Amino acid sequence: MHKTRNLWRWLAIIFFLSFAALGWIGREIYLEKPPIPQQVLSSSGKLLYSGEQIQRGQEAWLSAGGQQMGSVWGHGSYVAPDWSADWLHREAITLRDIWAKQQFKKDYSQLNREEQAPLDARLISVMRSNTYDKASDTLTIQADRAVAIEQVAQHYMGLFGSDAAQDKLREQYAMISGSIKNADDLKALPAFFFWSAWSATTNRPGVDHISYTSNWPHEPLVANTPTTGTSVWSIASIILLIAGIAAMVLFHQMHRDEEPVICPENDPLVTLKLTPSMKATMKYFYVVIGLLLVQVGMGIISAHYQVEGGSFFGIPLAEVLPFTISRTIHTQLGVLWIATAWLATGLFLAPVLGGKEPKFQKLGVDVLFYALLLIVVGSIACGWVGTLQRLGTSYSFWLGNQGLEYTSMGRVWQILLFIGLLIWACLLGRGLWPALRKPSESQGLIAMVFISAVCIGLFYASSLVWGQKTHYALIEYWRWWLVHLWVEGFFEVFATAVIALLLSRLGLIRAASANRAIVLETIVFLFGGILGTLHHLYFTGSPTSVIAVGAMFSALEVVPLALIGAEAYQTYRHNQAAPWVAKYRWAIMCFVAVGFWNTVGAGLLGFAINPPISLYYVQGLNMTAAHGHAALFGVYGMLGIGLMLFCLRGLAPAANWNDKLLKPAFWSLNIGLFMMVFMSLLPSGIYQAIASVEHGLWYARSAEIIHSPVMEALVWLRVPGDIVFSVGVVYLAVFALKLLGRDRSLPVPAGKLVDA
Repeated sequence: MHKTRNLWRWLAIIFFLSFAALGWIGREIYLEKPPIPQQVLSSSGKLLYSGEQIQRGQEAWLSAGGQQMGSVWGHGSYVAPDWSADWLHREAITLRDIWAKQQFKKDYSQLNREEQAPLDARLISVMRSNTYDKASDTLTIQADRAVAIEQVAQHYMGLFGSDAAQDKLREQYAMISGSIKNADDLKALPAFFFWSAWSATTNRPGVDHISYTSNWPHEPLVANTPTTGTSVWSIASIILLIAGIAAMVLFHQMHRDEEPVICPENDPLVTLKLTPSMKATMKYFYVVIGLLLVQVGMGIISAHYQVEGGSFFGIPLAEVLPFTISRTIHTQLGVLWIATAWLATGLFLAPVLGGKEPKFQKLGVDVLFYALLLIVVGSIACGWVGTLQRLGTSYSFWLGNQGLEYTSMGRVWQILLFIGLLIWACLLGRGLWPALRKPSESQGLIAMVFISAVCIGLFYASSLVWGQKTHYALIEYWRWWLVHLWVEGFFEVFATAVIALLLSRLGLIRAASANRAIVLETIVFLFGGILGTLHHLYFTGSPTSVIAVGAMFSALEVVPLALIGAEAYQTYRHNQAAPWVAKYRWAIMCFVAVGFWNTVGAGLLGFAINPPISLYYVQGLNMTAAHGHAALFGVYGMLGIGLMLFCLRGLAPAANWNDKLLKPAFWSLNIGLFMMVFMSLLPSGIYQAIASVEHGLWYARSAEIIHSPVMEALVWLRVPGDIVFSVGVVYLAVFALKLLGRDRSLPVPAGKLVDA
């Protein structure tokens, strides 16, 4: 490691400085978050909402499905509206109509332009004026606006309740009747929606024309338009992106003088001896495939609910499996099966890299497996029962569904998962310890695997930071620590280091070169990635500085992806390095696919939405879904499958291996994903983006757009891609099942060497 000591120092410096900056911004978010007033009063003195009701409304929404049932401040699902944008628009048009009837005895729509103009100006003035008094912790609302708020509140109480007049709208939103059963929760829900919309349009104290959410969502009626900073920092981020790519290409060209690697004549892993703990990891991979099958099924059902909100091809499936449950399972399992594949890979490789089997390692691997299985099954079952039975906010938070995207399991399950990850890190560390102590060319790579594993275990603790009554802006801050830093950060470092170790052990790359490259790539990735987390927080009640920092560092996230295509080509060349490499062909091809989807899904589609001016209009639309599917499965999913195939190659009988099944599995998965993204999700996102720019986010997420002929046709266009993708998953499952069949290897004559 001494040859890369300076790089390790730079990595440590960047790591601690970046997290110090992220922590400082978290402090600023805490200090400048939208206030939750103790009481909301009309100018006549009538109490509209208390602070406790606003907080209780947040809990009620989250327990009813939360971010799986629409979104607030743009984060959540896409079939139901963004409730903050929806409330804002409904309140604005209701207030205008009240004034029109008072002044002209007509509806606003019946007035001529000269009569409408003063009402429009008055609406902007009233809605944007900040009437919150910090000393008394009171928000005072103009009397007519208070009447409008009460009228809009009735709409949401009926929608989330059992009002039969709202049945059609509920079906369009893929909601079930009586989403909230408790009367006090139902009454408190509008308080939270009102507060989220008030924060989105009310000017920050001492600042003109900038709301607590930096004027998000786009709503021309109340002059919610992009701020100057949103535009300026978008331009700056693009300039930095171009400069960063140029610098990376220059650096890459300056370090291309290394001589090519001479591939070994025979497979270096041919003498690999399986230990008991290595054999015990095989069951993990079958759970991975099982979870993948369930996730795909739930994804198909969730997508179909966009057309038939309460049915699946006429079957009233929503009575037992509503959209909030199917989408929760779909998003939750997407993270869990990928994570399980990576965890199992680490456990499989630990004795190989360490050189010996630690005592009781198999017992630890078995205990961890059943613990993880309990967490997966228990969290899904409890969330399902809690949603169907409407068991209330406390049950949802502790055992059921917290209503937060990608981290929805109840707090009890999160605590158990955190303990499980720490156990995994300890098991991995025990296996790697002999190699960590022994100087070698691979020592740096092994150290990177271990350090990233420790970070995976420790940083999951970010899911335990928020509580049941935590301010929504702070929940979003910590949630993205988990979703972005945990999944997109340390897991990626871990997987990249594992791949480098595998290829170096096969003799396809030099260990010393891989060691240097991995540390350097980790530096570049974390330099942009840690503070790049802030691009998720532009419009979540954060201070305006978040836009500046997030825009610049999000641009740097894309820089290392600019050369992924070249690396993918080099990976593909490993297929032709020697005849024996063919046995690893489809695992290596999965890594090639990772390169492609990193460039397209994470790079191209990611940067298409990350600049502030872009995200201002497309946050909460299917543009995000296109990026999410291409990046999550294309990058992390294919990476998990590739690692799984590497491990299964050593675990399963060689004679049972069938490349004829892997070939259609690989191509069906990738072609199906491409069709899904570019035939359905991306076009629908672009269609919504046009509506958002022209009319506002409320319209882009309204039933009028979501169930327009164009959008429903694009949903149906997803079917061919879903079918092709599902065929790939089935082929993968059949391939794995055939590995369990009777060992068809020919008996070896006495005196012959066994080719493992």
